[in-house]
Amino acid sequence: MNYAYCGTSGLQLPQLSLGLWHNFGFADDDETAREMIIHAFEHGVTHFDLANNYGPPPGSAESNFGKILKENLASHRDEMIVSSKAGHLMWDGPYGDGSSRKYLMASINQSLKRTGLEYFDIFYSHRYDPNTPVEETMQALVDIVRQGKALYAGISKYPPVEARRALDYLRERDVPCLLFQDKYSMFNRKPEEKILDITSEFGTGFIAFSPLAQGLLTDKYLNGIPVYSRAADPAGFLQKEQVTPQLVDKVRQLNEIALQRGQTMAEMALAWALRDERVTSLIVGARNTAQLNDSLNALQQLSFSQEELDLIDTILDGATL
Repeated sequence: MNYAYCGTSGLQLPQLSLGLWHNFGFADDDETAREMIIHAFEHGVTHFDLANNYGPPPGSAESNFGKILKENLASHRDEMIVSSKAGHLMWDGPYGDGSSRKYLMASINQSLKRTGLEYFDIFYSHRYDPNTPVEETMQALVDIVRQGKALYAGISKYPPVEARRALDYLRERDVPCLLFQDKYSMFNRKPEEKILDITSEFGTGFIAFSPLAQGLLTDKYLNGIPVYSRAADPAGFLQKEQVTPQLVDKVRQLNEIALQRGQTMAEMALAWALRDERVTSLIVGARNTAQLNDSLNALQQLSFSQEELDLIDTILDGATL
């Protein structure tokens, strides 16, 4: 495993982190989840990314992770980075959604109880909430850190203008933002427009989720939509309509480059997302250890020639998801 510093902080993260958004809730296979978490840690993945509403049902990913940590990895707690977040709908009523101080404080207390942890290494505001002043949300993060409930603060999915305000607020109160989390992949390069420049300016790390575009940047959809894929699930975040012939054709062309590099499509997509030194880590998901190994194998070949990068840019021209 390779490790990188988060911006100008002294904290290092593995270049690949394990996300527990899917496949770690009560509705999933407990033993497979246990195998993946242990396998990841044994291969140097020291960062595990949670949120209060991860499951399904919401909260169950934190509960399952806490159980696995207690039963299998308790003695390694100080070798691990565990993050969680609050900002999306978690419970009914006026205080179970958004980014108010009330919601963030209640959420972190619940999340700590579910995981059985005394503190989170990183706690994020999961999203920008236009109904809550940025200052209110950031002050809650400042107080969470000062109370010892988290070691570092982070923000996720903030628009550039609000991100700058948030990072300014945190820096002025000596609780600098450790990490900015956002969607980033070959098919979603929006962070390159402003966010990566902002994080670099503030000395904040950047961690990407969905670097495989919900599985589209693999060889999975080259011959249609598999029955058990995310695109085949009506409730999934990747919809059938998004798997267009145009995007599949681009993946097919990219896959040819990957094969020439001796990589799978997924391995190359992850290596590509790490090509920018401002990207600290990628959050990868997996259904089983075989998929996790495919992601880990990306670290064996991270370098690209300029010719490869130029060809990839040509293929990606106009591609968005």
